[in-house]
Amino acid sequence: MEIHRGLDGVVVSETKISSIVENQLLFAGFNIDDLVAENVQFEEVIYLLWYLKVPNAQELFKFKQDLAAAMPISDTIVTCLKIQTRQNLHPMSVLRSTISLLGVFDPNAEETDESSSYQQSIALQAKMPTIIAAYARLRKGLDPITPRSDLSIAANFLYMLTGKEAKAIQVAAMNQALVLHADHDLNASTFTARVCASTLSDVYSCITAAIGSLKGPLHGGANERVFDMLMEIDSGDLSVKEYLNQKLDRKEKVMGFGHRVYKTEDPRKKHLKKLAKELTALTQKEQWYFLSCQVECYLKETKGLIPNVDFYSATVYHCLDIESDLFTLIFAMSRVSGWLGHIYEQKQEDCLIRPRSHYVGPKNLTYQALNEELRSGGVEA
Repeated sequence: MEIHRGLDGVVVSETKISSIVENQLLFAGFNIDDLVAENVQFEEVIYLLWYLKVPNAQELFKFKQDLAAAMPISDTIVTCLKIQTRQNLHPMSVLRSTISLLGVFDPNAEETDESSSYQQSIALQAKMPTIIAAYARLRKGLDPITPRSDLSIAANFLYMLTGKEAKAIQVAAMNQALVLHADHDLNASTFTARVCASTLSDVYSCITAAIGSLKGPLHGGANERVFDMLMEIDSGDLSVKEYLNQKLDRKEKVMGFGHRVYKTEDPRKKHLKKLAKELTALTQKEQWYFLSCQVECYLKETKGLIPNVDFYSATVYHCLDIESDLFTLIFAMSRVSGWLGHIYEQKQEDCLIRPRSHYVGPKNLTYQALNEELRSGGVEA
């Protein structure tokens, strides 16, 4: 029996949502390089991933209206967030539990008709930025800020974090980061969402499962670890070369480098690197960009390792004044658009995902049953 560990190279489904072809990432057939070049709004990308077509002006207007109307969160959700800020929880655990609560408080959470599915998807997509921003403020002792109906998702998120309208370049950078992270073929969290959807579970359960998968440091959690590494180098006494050599000698993984699919370049990296350069110059934080370039150059020259989407996104988010332990939540805020598209597609496929494993343990053992006295705990063994 041939074993494909981690399902490496195994094709398990067909999709029209996104694809990786010859180091190019396509969303419903459109190259992300073109989407970035056209300054496409994140809302347009969400629509594209859900409906597999570009919205016309009327469709986009209605879609953005629906998203804006669903962005506010209830006082009950705010109270639940306040309770969680009193615990020593990772922010991704807070997001996971709060998204699950949205399903608890949605009276139509178990409905699967087209109208209910749309409303559930809109609620999840629209409320996630509000939940993240509210949590970020509550843990600092600040009140949450109500989203504005006249702002885009990117602009609203930055506004809800600070209470001030962000500069145009900051909104553009946030929007582009959301676009670049929106979907990525059958990655771990998307596959998790599809496995859950294949059981015909509800949408809230599928998204909660995906968030749990994204939390791991080998998936979405990597961007948080990237900035931790950059800060260690910046504050330490070792050069970039010495620091990385010590890390590699200890067989430690360098977060933000390497990819299961891309072998020469992650097509998203160049856009995030450009954003990192622009934002560090704008905020007088150029040391993070130059330090990142040194790390990239050394690992590529000595180990042939290439940076992935997580590496420069860490610097981008830092320059937008987002704390590093929230980086993965931003990833989720974007990737939920792809998750929702895949959940719908998987349910249309109507096929339970149920792989097999190859058993390598002992066989034909004889079970020695305990007598009744030992089984009940009445006599010491």
